[in-house]
Amino acid sequence: MAIHKNCHVIGITGGKGGVGKSVFAANLACALMNEMRARVLLVDLDSRSAGDQNIITGIRPQKTVSDLVQFSGGLNQQALGTMLNRHPSGLQYLAAVLSPDQTLIAKPEVFKKQLGLISSHFQYIIIDLGNDIGALQMAAMEDASSVLIVTTPEVLVVNQTKKLLNELYAATFPADMFQIVVNKTSKSGIAPQVIGQNLRRPIIGSIPQDDVTTMTALQRATPFILSPQKNQLSAAYSNVVRNLTGGILQKLKALSRPTGTQPLQKGDTQALSGQANASTSMKAKGGKELNAKTLLKIQIHKELINKMDLKKDLSNSEGDPNKEAQLRQKTLQTITQIIDKYGKGLARDERSQIIKQVLDESLGLGALEELLADPSVTEIMVNGCEKVFVEKSGKLQLSNVDFTSNLQLENIISRIISPLGRQISKKTPYVDARLADGSRVNAIIEPLSIDGPAITIRKFAKERVTAEHYIKWGSITRPMIDFLRICVEQGLNLIISGGTGTGKTTLLNVLSSYIPSTDRIITVEDAAELQLNQEHVVRLETKPANTEDSSEITIRDLIKNSLRMRPDRIIVGECRDGAALDMLTAMNTGHDGSMTTVHSNSPREAIARIETLCLMAGMSLPVKAIRDQIAGAVHLIIQISRLSDGSRKVTNITEVVGMQGDTVTLQEIFAYKETGFDKNRKIIGQFQAKGLIPTFIERFEQRGVVIPKKLFTGGDVSPASDNENKNTPQRAPVRAMPRRNSPAKKASGED
Repeated sequence: MAIHKNCHVIGITGGKGGVGKSVFAANLACALMNEMRARVLLVDLDSRSAGDQNIITGIRPQKTVSDLVQFSGGLNQQALGTMLNRHPSGLQYLAAVLSPDQTLIAKPEVFKKQLGLISSHFQYIIIDLGNDIGALQMAAMEDASSVLIVTTPEVLVVNQTKKLLNELYAATFPADMFQIVVNKTSKSGIAPQVIGQNLRRPIIGSIPQDDVTTMTALQRATPFILSPQKNQLSAAYSNVVRNLTGGILQKLKALSRPTGTQPLQKGDTQALSGQANASTSMKAKGGKELNAKTLLKIQIHKELINKMDLKKDLSNSEGDPNKEAQLRQKTLQTITQIIDKYGKGLARDERSQIIKQVLDESLGLGALEELLADPSVTEIMVNGCEKVFVEKSGKLQLSNVDFTSNLQLENIISRIISPLGRQISKKTPYVDARLADGSRVNAIIEPLSIDGPAITIRKFAKERVTAEHYIKWGSITRPMIDFLRICVEQGLNLIISGGTGTGKTTLLNVLSSYIPSTDRIITVEDAAELQLNQEHVVRLETKPANTEDSSEITIRDLIKNSLRMRPDRIIVGECRDGAALDMLTAMNTGHDGSMTTVHSNSPREAIARIETLCLMAGMSLPVKAIRDQIAGAVHLIIQISRLSDGSRKVTNITEVVGMQGDTVTLQEIFAYKETGFDKNRKIIGQFQAKGLIPTFIERFEQRGVVIPKKLFTGGDVSPASDNENKNTPQRAPVRAMPRRNSPAKKASGED
């Protein structure tokens, strides 16, 4: 609940203990009450409070902040009478603790709500925030009209105060919220005006040092402002009250606690009223007019470049978490100060949003940060700086995020690929890369991408996908996955076929987890995505040519090299070109149990696709020779598809039987049959065995691996049927077995 329009919340804090902020808070509350004839509430919100305010005010409280947040009734005048503690002078007080052995405990969101309800009964609420600013104190400051920071004229204290201000700026609080009170001033201390210049904040009051008056008041347990005798201390507090109530609180209330967020309009900020330099165009490329928010972000970026060498700082901090955290803190403080200069009139939540966006674009991945953190987003497609599409639940939709400019988008692309030693430029305007979390990235820029840089990100799942997930999602049945497990363990060569975005690599990850830990595995990928848990794994990744090194290492090069690395199995992330021929050669030369993926929409199309890719190798082989290679190398084709409702299913498991004439012979073992739609337009169907027994079953049985043949005799094998339990293949007894030739061929060549 918002603070009442007639109430001002004033926070009191200090950069260091011992500056007298608690004494100042109590006496300021009394000064406001006396001079403004106002209803004033003093709240002790010091997280380390030992009941200091209880002693300063002489009040023995019955209730505390913890009681307030636990109170569930209506906070009317009568309820407040029992909840708050009243001083004889009329000052109302809410304690942090009753005694030093208690601890202040309160939920920030509940305290904010209760503070909003109480505010209708007071003109001023003074909150002693303490020196340790945690979530509770931050919540109180969010509702404050102003925060007074108490310091003393000592070098170390001023330095600690500067640190506190920087931390508050980093929390995106506007600098105008904070005013400085110099306590315990003397002729020997630093002059207040010098302190103001050092902290770059106005001095709203100077309180002279008077230890006798202060100690006497503490001994009497009465704030000295309530004493009938007036002195320099009383005059100093009166001056603070006049400075606060002379219009500044009304101005700061509108700044720090907006009534609502309104979209920026042209002319709302100084950046749009002439302070932006002449190079800040009002129109984007193509003649489209930029909105005020975008112009403000552009101005902040330009000012940030003038103040910091981010490229150098990023390079220096690369890989060092401490340096990266320091750079982020420094950049956040700088952005906050810049927006205070150019973003006058912004509501706090919009101000915080702009700060976050500029920070993310300067050090992180801009608008991508929010989408990468969203677990419901599986794919991100950026079509220039203004259009960002995402895939959720298999459906594409336009997101509500954007980038400041195409230049910022290009900078983010460079930030992604630089750690990988890759480059993008007009000479090489496209690139494949990966993010730190394993997400796959493709980027393309002008002149190939006409409307600005385009980025496609296939997000890497935070949670490792397993066979159990596929079964839970209804993408496959347990009998089918157990069948595939045995095929992998027994060294069949597999091709996973599917269209774009169907989950081929994810399924490849799942199936590769069944490879025995005793096998030496070599993985070959354009951008490393596979995550194998086996101990004996060598991961290879291609290297494109760049300006520093013109040599390019392709998938073909890596497959050829992997044959010299004594692999038991070779896994290629995706066959896209003539590498398919090298993959077939590897499968045909004793590397049983190898796997790869291809882009195709059916098992038959997968055969044709592999043929086409082999022809791209430039070996001038006849088609029949290529088909003989396929028939001798590949044992199973697993087709995964994305259906019209966005769901993904393993729609076919097909055996490559051999050759009949000039045709590669296939036989379908399992298939998914669609039967209709449910009330939510989700596809319903069933997984079926097609009644054909794989030719390699007898060879498995000779090794002691038994798969019940009734699993393949036809009928429903979907999870809802009884067949799931009856037909689940049983794992063969584990026993040491020698390396063997493929069950569908006799291997030759190097191993």
